[in-house]
Amino acid sequence: MSRTYERGAISPADRKSPRVRFWLGLTQALILAGLLVACLGPLLWLFKAALSSSQEIIADPFGMLFDGEFEFGNLARAWTDVRVGDYLLNTAWVVLGSWAATLITCVTGAYVLSVLRPRWGGLLSAAVLATLFIPNIVSLVPLYLTVLELPGPGWRLLDTYWAVWLPHAASAFLVLIVKRFFDQIPPELYEAARIDGAGPVRVLFSIVLPMSRPILGVVSLLTIVASWKDYLWPLLVLPDPDKQPISVALPKVADSFPLDVQMAALFIAVVIPVGLFLVFQRQFLDSAGSAGALKG
Repeated sequence: MSRTYERGAISPADRKSPRVRFWLGLTQALILAGLLVACLGPLLWLFKAALSSSQEIIADPFGMLFDGEFEFGNLARAWTDVRVGDYLLNTAWVVLGSWAATLITCVTGAYVLSVLRPRWGGLLSAAVLATLFIPNIVSLVPLYLTVLELPGPGWRLLDTYWAVWLPHAASAFLVLIVKRFFDQIPPELYEAARIDGAGPVRVLFSIVLPMSRPILGVVSLLTIVASWKDYLWPLLVLPDPDKQPISVALPKVADSFPLDVQMAALFIAVVIPVGLFLVFQRQFLDSAGSAGALKG
């Protein structure tokens, strides 16, 4: 009769020892406390700075406790004078467009490579994989020249949101992880659909997409986070201040306002994506957890 033991640095017998249990619990508590401080500390400090005066921030830059009155006017000034609301709207437009373009590219590209499998599909997959080894900084100038004048039609995409959406959509990494998920879908489902007379488009919308919600949730989360925090590329292709996202606009206008208003603007810019994640965390975590659960 075989017995299965837990694998780990501490054996099951040692775990029953009161001394081991004490030190193990203490270690876990310290690690958890460190993670909480590292994750919540900057956000709490920013919250305190956003509701403090400039003099209080300068006098005690690392303070976490309020010494004076709450300066709620800082948030109002950040919203109206700094135009944080307008920049957040631009950011939302950039994120939504990048998200839609990325989903279309990843789903169609992965579907072709995984399900349709053209004659040179293996070579094409290798070419997509090879692009992951090209540093982004190397492709920056060619990509900018492409946006400056699109080859063929000659369209000028500079200072339009298309200049941000299209490069974000061309993500080889996301195409490959979606392809990997499609590879795990049982091929018998495709064969049964083809026997019933379903074409490639119907197979995509009736079988593949309904079963791919977990991986599409993961792709959505990665795309939204990457688009929200992107700085260099929007700075290059969106010179018009009225179109720039908040990641580009805030550093430019920071010197024109006092320190307390700057901190309030930063707090608004940070707390919104954090709040959205907290609201939809269950959907995000469920998608991430079940993305690899499909068995072939």
